[in-house]
Amino acid sequence: MADTKQRRAAKLAREIDAFAKAHGGAEGQLAYLGQAGTRIVLVGADGDWGDLVAPSHDIAAAAAERAGLTLHESFDGEFAARVRTGPYEWTRMAGIQLGGPSNG
Repeated sequence: MADTKQRRAAKLAREIDAFAKAHGGAEGQLAYLGQAGTRIVLVGADGDWGDLVAPSHDIAAAAAERAGLTLHESFDGEFAARVRTGPYEWTRMAGIQLGGPSNG
């Protein structure tokens, strides 16, 4: 079982590395999702963002460490201000909040 966790962490680390390479570097934050696992939120140096989901917090933390990802305790302040959002995110958020289209 430990081998499966190591392989999953290695795969996530490769995905983190690819994101960082494509966006001039990256930093992240781990968000617990309950039984669904842990979300790895990535923010690129260019302001683009993405996320990955790990099956557990331990696997997410191992992947982040393996990738050399700088982690933030929370998604707020200066870290959150780096995120660049576009029309898709704004209409999706407005649709969810106002009962309109959710773009997905």
